[in-house]
Amino acid sequence: MKLAPDQKLDVREVLTDLQHYRPKRKGWTWRHALTDHRLGPFVYKNAAADLPRSVPLPAAQAFGDIDPQCDCVITTEIASGRFEDDLRRMRMAAWHGADHIMVIRTTGQSHIDGLIEGTPEGIGGIPISRKQIRATRKALDAIEEEVGRPINFHSYVSGLAGPEMAVLFAEEGVNGTHQDPQYNVLYRDINMHRSFVDAAEAKKVLADAGILQLDGAHNANATAKEAWKVTPELFVQHAMNTAYSRAVGMVPRLIALSTVPPTAPPAPKLRLDLPYAVALREVFRGYTFRAQQNTRYIEADTREATVTHVLDTLISRLTSADIQSTITPDEGRNIPWHYNNVAGVNTARQTLMGLDGLREMVELKKEGVLREQARALKERAVLFLEEILELGGYYAAVAAGHFVDSGYYPERNGDGIVRAPDGGDGAGTVIPREVDYGAPVCSHFGDNLYAQRAGKPCADYGGCTLCDPDKIQYLDELDPEDNVDKRLENPLRERAAGVLRPEVEKHGDGIVCVTLFVPASPEVAERAALEMVTRMGLKNPEVISRRLMHPAEGSMFEVKGTFDVAIATDALPITTRPALLTEAEIEAWIRPRDIHVVAATVGEDEHSVGIREILDIKHGGIEKYGFHCHFLGTSVPLERLLDVAAQTGARAILISTIVTHGDVHTQHMRRLRELVQQRGLGTRLVLLAGGTQITDAMARACGMDAGFGRGTTGREVASFLVGHLRAREVG
Repeated sequence: MKLAPDQKLDVREVLTDLQHYRPKRKGWTWRHALTDHRLGPFVYKNAAADLPRSVPLPAAQAFGDIDPQCDCVITTEIASGRFEDDLRRMRMAAWHGADHIMVIRTTGQSHIDGLIEGTPEGIGGIPISRKQIRATRKALDAIEEEVGRPINFHSYVSGLAGPEMAVLFAEEGVNGTHQDPQYNVLYRDINMHRSFVDAAEAKKVLADAGILQLDGAHNANATAKEAWKVTPELFVQHAMNTAYSRAVGMVPRLIALSTVPPTAPPAPKLRLDLPYAVALREVFRGYTFRAQQNTRYIEADTREATVTHVLDTLISRLTSADIQSTITPDEGRNIPWHYNNVAGVNTARQTLMGLDGLREMVELKKEGVLREQARALKERAVLFLEEILELGGYYAAVAAGHFVDSGYYPERNGDGIVRAPDGGDGAGTVIPREVDYGAPVCSHFGDNLYAQRAGKPCADYGGCTLCDPDKIQYLDELDPEDNVDKRLENPLRERAAGVLRPEVEKHGDGIVCVTLFVPASPEVAERAALEMVTRMGLKNPEVISRRLMHPAEGSMFEVKGTFDVAIATDALPITTRPALLTEAEIEAWIRPRDIHVVAATVGEDEHSVGIREILDIKHGGIEKYGFHCHFLGTSVPLERLLDVAAQTGARAILISTIVTHGDVHTQHMRRLRELVQQRGLGTRLVLLAGGTQITDAMARACGMDAGFGRGTTGREVASFLVGHLRAREVG
């Protein structure tokens, strides 16, 4: 399966012959870090190999469209609820630099008590069926070839089906996963003994498959009433999970601590979060760190979420991060939308590359408040561990409610999570293993009769599914009505008919967002906002973000609704933009030639902002390439332009018109062409017209060589001029 940048991902091709597909690689892959990496005009200190195909950050156009890649893996979480839609989202995210794709769905897998095959939509909390996982890995195998970098696929090993999930992931090429028995105990009320026994088996499978493991300690500071006070406990949870993981054979490099800064502004964020980040990395030196934003503070305001995301990423650069996760404000309000996924990825890479080389220029103080707070956190964590031992172990501490207590240890507020050691889901389901127990499979934890034999435990049986994937039993859909084939019928029908609808959650869902300011009190303004978008034609409108500007003067709203309109693509007037020359190519051709241009706003038009942005070096105008620009001002007669063009030997005239009453703009263009012909300058001068109402077709119809409308850049004008002048020179 091959992907082409100019072609949509074909889900049907992904599903074709899926029962025979095998992942091209297994195990976790890190980026290849580079130091002193030269790209464009810069040298990067914390970079990774460039991507053959990507979408650069918006500001890259000012630096030769470079797209440097940071040294750490970047995560995005995909959660449309339909794996066929996830695949397209993953492709977009990969083009924007994500190489760790985590999949979460509307129901958490840890709520499911068994392994489900052929899961219909709305049941599996993750891609829990083999079909969903295999289709995703097949698509990612093609996507990583398209962008030119391995992409790690990630899911969850939790709940009462943890070991089964681990085997499924090892078989199907999943590269990373969450696995933490404490998460099951504290947040899913799974029996303690069952959770830890399951974890031993699951971790053994993950270790042998080279799958990266994330823990779930960060859930404590996303749950506690005052998150900044629960930080000593986070050390304890990390310690227990890493020790348990090491005991089953995991290597430290593939044990990742999920570290989340506890606070967000208006809290004094760095003063609270930085000592915690420093202490954590010192205590767990040698392990991997996955940095993530704290979702508890994300309301629905994209700006607020972005600012906190940047501050969290600053902490990553001041300390370290092997994996930088990204979170969007969709969490808690919608299924995450693809453009917000990309925005989160771009926030991380923009911040990381902007902070490139930071630790070569600044260093954290070795004495003072930072060190004192870091030491205090370590001491509190050690005391917490000692208390657990005194109580009789982890089970007793949980039963006493010592975890996720909002007191700053050793303080206790009595509001921690309480679980009974003999209670919870799966209680009484752990069966003692007989002395002669035998399991003819690989990656098996504990005593096993077959493991004592030479070679692999499964050798006598010709290999288990981890050794011989042909033995894997592949099941397709079980529900004849609720399955991917049925879900694809309408999207494929509309695509064949050339029909387009806007979307943010699922294919062609018609969902759009409208942002509007309403100048009234909050209650009146919100009701008015909903009425306004209803009259725009949006169905089922819902306010998803509110931002108070002033109690009396007004509020800003983001309103989500359904725009139930389909557009036929064959009826659209499509114009293709010519490829632009690079800035280096433009300058290399212009500098040696002493090219002069004359420009003005003509007629009785006093607007100059637009033409200034095309000309002035300050705004990235054509001056920077070496053009000699003679700007004559506003309300300039056409004859004056030609006089100056003759005096300077100009090769081009640029006219701008904003005021277009009575079609005066078309009159100016036609008159300019007439005057040029009368003076015999038609073979020397290139004539360009611009303005908010100008189109290229209109300008050419009036005798201009080209027209440029709203949003034109100096580079576009310069690229056209060089191409046109070069063609005349050759001719």
